[in-house]
Amino acid sequence: MQNLILSLLALAAIVPRAEAADASEGSNISGETKRVRWAESPPVKQNTWRIQRMKDNPVIDADWNKPAWQSVAPLTLEYYMGKEPAHQPKTQARAAYDDQYIYVIWKVDDNYVLGKRTQHQQDVWRDSCVEFFFTPDGDSSNSGYFNLETNCCGFKLLNAHFPDRDEYIFTDDDFATIRTASSLKSPINPETAQSTVWTLEYRIPFSLLEKATKIERPKPGVTWRGNFYKCADDSSHPHWLTWSPVHNAEPSFHLPAWFGKLVFE
Repeated sequence: MQNLILSLLALAAIVPRAEAADASEGSNISGETKRVRWAESPPVKQNTWRIQRMKDNPVIDADWNKPAWQSVAPLTLEYYMGKEPAHQPKTQARAAYDDQYIYVIWKVDDNYVLGKRTQHQQDVWRDSCVEFFFTPDGDSSNSGYFNLETNCCGFKLLNAHFPDRDEYIFTDDDFATIRTASSLKSPINPETAQSTVWTLEYRIPFSLLEKATKIERPKPGVTWRGNFYKCADDSSHPHWLTWSPVHNAEPSFHLPAWFGKLVFE
């Protein structure tokens, strides 16, 4: 009996954690077939996006139509995870960079909008939320990544997942360096019943990311990997939308193996 117990304990020690198991099992899931009803682009196994240099130093004000963004083509989230959701909000994002920051602006044609969380590092994914996950280099063997999750009112969750480094805990002072603007005011509770188009904009300092790990700063020819997501776990109409398809049976954004390519120009 003692030998049996020891054998079972040894087996448990080598079983990969659930997230890694999901990635393996998901290899047989055709993520590119899970497309929103209104999808316009042809299906792909992995998306690639070219990110151009920001020509101006824009005011961060959540204005989707301002001149600084007009020459930047948007990407669109046309895939879903899990069962097909009844609510499939059209979600678009634009991204650009300069020597100090990466800039991101979002536009969501939404409904059932929820924004209960009013502090950083809360479970903002339960609200109407947009998320940018990225690995700051192009090495596909690098499993480390950042996840920046922002609810519709601008409150953020930011974590750094780099197994070869001590975990860096982002502080209130760190969040103050991510200049952010939203078209919506907090809180939004209960959720809205009417159709709502909302926008969100932020800029992420490279110096902030470098507190957690070494990064390859963008310049022409540099490639990062990443994905853009939309979710609303606690809304009356939950959904999990992605830009680059994720080949996994259950919704999980924490699968860097399925990140798309972000090519800087």
